[in-house]
Amino acid sequence: MTYAVDFTTVSTVGLESSPVAEALAGLRANEARYFKNKYDHVFTTLPAAEAGAVIDYVHGILADERDIVIASPALEATEFQVENIRMSYVFYESGLSINVMYTLDDGGKRAVGFKLSDGMEIPAELSAFKFARQKSKLAGTIRGSYFVLKKEH
Repeated sequence: MTYAVDFTTVSTVGLESSPVAEALAGLRANEARYFKNKYDHVFTTLPAAEAGAVIDYVHGILADERDIVIASPALEATEFQVENIRMSYVFYESGLSINVMYTLDDGGKRAVGFKLSDGMEIPAELSAFKFARQKSKLAGTIRGSYFVLKKEH
C-alpha cells in the first residue's frame, strides 16, 4: 500500500523495525519536503515487498558500477520522475537511504547518493566513501556521500 510521506508530522510508518526508526523517518520526511518544495511532488513510498522492481534497479546499479551489495534489508522504496529526472529511492532497516538520480537527457547528471540516519554506523560495504555532514530540522544530522554513474542504466 502506498504511503504519502508527511513532513509536517514525521511518522515511522513502514520503518518500525529499524533500530533508528525515528531518525530514518526524519530522513524520509526531509526528502519529502525537498521534493514538495522544489518540484511540488508528493513523495510516496511502497513497502519493499511491493517495490521489488525499484529495489532490483538500485541494487543492479550498485553491483554493476561498484560491486556493492547492501547487507541490510530494504523496508521501503519509491520511484518517480520530476521534470526530466528519474528518481529511485530505497530505505533500509539499518537507517541507510540510497537514491539514484538519473537525468533522461543525454549528458545529464546521473549519480547514486547515500544518506545515513542519525545514530547509525557507516555500513562496511560503504566504508570506502567519505561522508559529509548536513543538519536537518527533521532528521538531525544526516551524513551523505555519492558517486557519479559511468554507464547507461
